[in-house]
Amino acid sequence: MRKGLFSLFLLLSLTSSAQMKWNSRYQQYIDQYKDVAIEQMKRWKIPASITLAQGIFESGAGQSWLTLQSNNHFGIKCHGWTGHKVYKDDDARNECFRAYDSAFDSYEDHSRFLASGQRYRSLFSLDITDYKGWARGLKAAGYATNPQYASKLIELIQLYRLYELDKAKGYDHFMADHQRSHGSNGQLLHPIKIYNKNYFLYARRGDTFRSIGEEIGISYKKIARYNERDRDDKLQEGEIIWLKKKQKHAPKDYKGRLHYVKNGESMYFIAQKYGIRLKSLYKLNHMRPDDDIMVGQGLRLR
Repeated sequence: MRKGLFSLFLLLSLTSSAQMKWNSRYQQYIDQYKDVAIEQMKRWKIPASITLAQGIFESGAGQSWLTLQSNNHFGIKCHGWTGHKVYKDDDARNECFRAYDSAFDSYEDHSRFLASGQRYRSLFSLDITDYKGWARGLKAAGYATNPQYASKLIELIQLYRLYELDKAKGYDHFMADHQRSHGSNGQLLHPIKIYNKNYFLYARRGDTFRSIGEEIGISYKKIARYNERDRDDKLQEGEIIWLKKKQKHAPKDYKGRLHYVKNGESMYFIAQKYGIRLKSLYKLNHMRPDDDIMVGQGLRLR
């Protein structure tokens, strides 16, 4: 009887010590990629909670060797992949893993990977808020060999309340967010936002294209080019930095609406605000780059 009680006490102790504790690095990862996960949920019908939990677990919150070397946030192996590859020991020696140009490409490929094959098809009949069913279904379908995979995902979702993201009604929060303070607030990672079919962040004091590029795994030269800037330009705190090539016009809800120029605004500022290429903004308004704009002037955005 004493032996049984001791075994029970030992089991409870081990279970208690194995419980997951809150990790600030995990929270920063969530803050950085939650809008990206919500976007994927809206497009592919995969719970944002599952996407983020897998991203945290598979990438070590963005710090694993695989993620740092290849932008692979979900541990997806090659499986007929024709793109860039990296090799790493895993279940076997020198296994082939997919490599991506950016974290965004990894998130997109993860969604496509789950949605396009037969293996995970049954999961898409589950309710979008059934994160437990998704977690157990992923393990049952063979996404990972770790026997605790489903329970770890569920624990992450519950500890960080990721299930709340599955109820999001939309991910285009640009105009509301733009009115807020853009200070660092002690955050180490830049939250990535979404607007006009693009990703962006707000520059902080001391940021450069190089430092932003190193943080999110995209060439700083590309980021400067996406923002129609020189790669060595100084960045101002609070300015919008786009992370993919900008669109030729504003979103559909701006059809027939004008932007009225305010004091201190430039064509470049307006183009950045709406995620429009500067050349396209001039073209939409039948203007040339050397034309001046005036306060109160109405500019077409589509």
